[in-house]
Amino acid sequence: MSEKPKKPLAGRRLVNEVVAAAQEKLAEEIAVLNLRRASADADYFIVCQGETTVQNSAIAEAIADRCAGKNTRPWHTEGEDEGRWILIDFTDVVVHILLPDLRAFYSLESLWSDAKRIDLGEKSESRNPKSETRS
Repeated sequence: MSEKPKKPLAGRRLVNEVVAAAQEKLAEEIAVLNLRRASADADYFIVCQGETTVQNSAIAEAIADRCAGKNTRPWHTEGEDEGRWILIDFTDVVVHILLPDLRAFYSLESLWSDAKRIDLGEKSESRNPKSETRS
């Protein structure tokens, strides 16, 4: 009997996996924005940063590997070569991994100020975030 292929991750389950992978590579200032009530093409934005382009690449690779292990692959990625701003688009979840100076300059979170910010709480709780607060 053949095994059914596993269903790809989506929504909050995908957010949880992305956050966990980013934390494993010591991503800093992880912000998760719930855009479902905002006018956006994605349901969630995840914005985080690494101190170097090498760390950003490691964060992106960890996210891709962890999700691939759960039968989930991004629709589109860009910025891996340079590593200053890496975008991973899973369609309903979009991940931005930036260097601190670029993150401060572009201030992506302020573009979506009407979105709910998901509170990751303590590191141990952030693997399964439950509460959402208005930013």
